[in-house]
Amino acid sequence: MNAHTPSSVLEPESPGHQGFPPNQWTSSLAGQLDLRRLWNVFRRRLRLFGAVAAALLLATILFTLQATPKYTATANVMLDPRKEKVTDTEAVLSGLPPDSPTVDTEVEVLKSRQLAERVVKSLNLEADPEFNPLASKPTGVKAVIASVAGMFGAPDQTKLSPIEQQKQHELVVDNVLAGLSIKRAGLTYIINVGYESESPQKAALIANKFSELYLLEQMEAKFDATRQATTWLNQRLDELRGQVLADEAAVQQYKIANNLMSASGTNLTEAEISSYNVTLTQAQAQVAEDAARLNTARNQLAGGSNGEDVGEALDSPVIQKLREQRTQVSSTVADLQGRYGDRHPEMLKAKRQLTDIDAQIQAEIQRVISNLQAKVQVSRQRAGAISGSLGGAKGALVANNRAMVRLNELQRTSEASRTLYESYLNRFKETSTQQGIEQSDARVVSKAKIPTKQSSPKVTLNLALGLLLALGAGAGAIALAEMLDSGLATAEDVERRLEATYLGSIPSLASVADDTNVAPIDYVVAKPLSSFSEAFRNLRTSILYARLGEPVKIVAVTSSLPGEGKTTTSICLGRATALQGQKVLVVDCDLRRRTVNRVLRHEPTVGLLEVLNGEATLEQAIIPDSESGAHILPLAKSGVTPKEVFGTAAMDRLLNELRSRYDLVVLDTAPVLPVADTRVLAPKADAVIFLTRWRKTPQHAVESAFRLLAGTGAHIGGVALTQVDMQQQSKYGYGDPGYYYAEYKKYYVS
Repeated sequence: MNAHTPSSVLEPESPGHQGFPPNQWTSSLAGQLDLRRLWNVFRRRLRLFGAVAAALLLATILFTLQATPKYTATANVMLDPRKEKVTDTEAVLSGLPPDSPTVDTEVEVLKSRQLAERVVKSLNLEADPEFNPLASKPTGVKAVIASVAGMFGAPDQTKLSPIEQQKQHELVVDNVLAGLSIKRAGLTYIINVGYESESPQKAALIANKFSELYLLEQMEAKFDATRQATTWLNQRLDELRGQVLADEAAVQQYKIANNLMSASGTNLTEAEISSYNVTLTQAQAQVAEDAARLNTARNQLAGGSNGEDVGEALDSPVIQKLREQRTQVSSTVADLQGRYGDRHPEMLKAKRQLTDIDAQIQAEIQRVISNLQAKVQVSRQRAGAISGSLGGAKGALVANNRAMVRLNELQRTSEASRTLYESYLNRFKETSTQQGIEQSDARVVSKAKIPTKQSSPKVTLNLALGLLLALGAGAGAIALAEMLDSGLATAEDVERRLEATYLGSIPSLASVADDTNVAPIDYVVAKPLSSFSEAFRNLRTSILYARLGEPVKIVAVTSSLPGEGKTTTSICLGRATALQGQKVLVVDCDLRRRTVNRVLRHEPTVGLLEVLNGEATLEQAIIPDSESGAHILPLAKSGVTPKEVFGTAAMDRLLNELRSRYDLVVLDTAPVLPVADTRVLAPKADAVIFLTRWRKTPQHAVESAFRLLAGTGAHIGGVALTQVDMQQQSKYGYGDPGYYYAEYKKYYVS
């Protein structure tokens, strides 16, 4: 078994569970252990439980008896999702949606401080002594004291500064809110407005006033919202109106500056280009027509024509007249030639006329051809002029198109401003029509009635709750006491919490002996058959089996802290073992306190240090105990203590010699935490017996000492509990030897 092996591991299988399934038996046993453990904890802490429970129950009774009777009145308010549509216009402040979050929100509104302040003002509750302590007038002895205090110049509490008045007002509002109870009735739209007061009439009055002012506040909120919206819309319309005028003026000014004027919705430059295109087409057609006529006439003349068949000549009235004259002259020539012949003067004259007419016709034809050339030239010049004008107009159009980008932006801005202005104007008209037709979103479905029975205190309920609280507080006190109790009390605590072997319990002498005037070390000798002496014999037996297969002759008795009974346990263990006929030596290894000398009431001249230094022999230093036969190796008083005692070779030689001489050597060492000597000496012992004071030594102190010893290689044989109150130990549950003390104590001689 190692130092951290619980003793329960080595216990044989219990015959009680043979034949049962292991899991079923284990779970059943664990349940029984838990119930027994809880019962034993309750037995130990019964006084604490009774004191706490009785105190709380008594406080509940006194509170119930002294409480002022109060009455509760309740009014019912319903959020109404149905709305009357007087107009089709949209409301400025919309109605409440009929959903659960909205109802919960209105519950909080009813609890608001603002509404409570209105109730206080409406009912003048600042003058009510129930809510304002300063409003109550002193009577009896208090009135006499107040009058005497006024005679000696005491300050008048009714004359308060503004800050104090505000604080007093806030106090009144707090007191009013303290009696208010707002609850939603299930998942309905009904809200219960309850109020608790010392007066039933006042409770009903305040509950109804909260409901009334809540509805009024809703109406006022809608009216204020509509009025504010109308005012704001009016101001906004003035701003938008100016913005619309400014944007439209900017559009017109930009048009004028960039020659973007239009007529009938059409841009003038575009209309001009369109007209130029039509005129240019006509001019070009006219040029082609005149050129064709000129070319045709020239081709006819080039083909040998005398010009008479030229189309323009045929249409010329001059040529037509000349042709008529030529026809007449030709007729005359033909007549004269037949009558007179070619040489006749009349004939010659007629031929000259005919030649003149032909010359005139040719001259006229040349004028026609020249006129055609002039027309072609004029048509070409006209077409060129129109084309130039068209190019200029197109250039102006390009510039206009670039300017149109900015114009379009200005126009969009102007249109947006006008649209916004018109929407605000329509909204202003709708809002103006809503004033005076606002509706509340709730209505009172049931006013508060004057209660006839008090609502508090509820005596039966208070007593029942007080009893439950008392029981709970008692149980809580027990749990808290158990949590704060960090000490070790049972074998189970040692094995479960420390994971160490439990060696036994050393009872306090006062809990097992009738005669408490005898010292423990003497009681072991005087009453060898007592339970106190038996505890040390049990400890000796546990020590023998601390290391299975190896003899245990040298044991170091130590603890984590001072005052845990190391010296008393060491001497009593030595004496009890010596009374059994074994050779025992108790060595005082506490260099600082030398407690063995004080317990034995003997101051030696030589001791352990002198033996180690060679100044005395072992026989000279050992003190025989005549009463038990044990030997004591004390520490003599010395002015100088060597820096190193237990780590020397002399100490090793001494221990080897003692191992050969004695059956048991008990080393009474110093506590582990404050002194380092024990960590040097503990590895030299066959086993370390670790003592822990029952219910006193904190668990973390023992664990810290274990960690220090673990680094030295010392073998911790186990843990023994000291100064155990066996009467109290019997309440810690079966499984621990102390649980059966009441049964077996008569077996011993006290």
